[in-house]
Amino acid sequence: MSETTYDIHPSAPMWTHIALRVKDIDASISWYEAHTPLRLLDRREDEMGFGAWLGQPESIDHPFILVISQFLEGCDPFADAPKTVLGPFAHLGIELPTKEAIDEMAAKGEASGCLVRPAGQMPPPIGYICMLCDPDGNTIEYSFDQGVLATVQQVWGSR
Repeated sequence: MSETTYDIHPSAPMWTHIALRVKDIDASISWYEAHTPLRLLDRREDEMGFGAWLGQPESIDHPFILVISQFLEGCDPFADAPKTVLGPFAHLGIELPTKEAIDEMAAKGEASGCLVRPAGQMPPPIGYICMLCDPDGNTIEYSFDQGVLATVQQVWGSR
């Protein structure tokens, strides 16, 4: 097949996504929309199961997507592989703009029963963090003053 599906392609290699297998796609979409800046971009269904892309609407020029997939019983092409999750150290990282936002996220996580590490100061460059887990047990780290944006702009410049 020589035809392409899309008219738009990156001009250079681009890091685009992380994919996670989930047990309940609806619960996962709801959790990520409630606890992260991610919003549903696309949702699909086929004979193997369900898929969804979540991303940040303001990241149009440099999208990074969380792909979640729920396979139907008997249709999981990875059924023989271990059902792995990100945690306790492996995690998705989200930097928040203030220390108070970390405290608010920790309180929200505690109230919804998904707080796995309370808010607290860590040594540089980690910053002030808390950690929550999604419905499948994947760890999400929320940080303040971690310096990802500052370091990128210092090393590679800002646009």
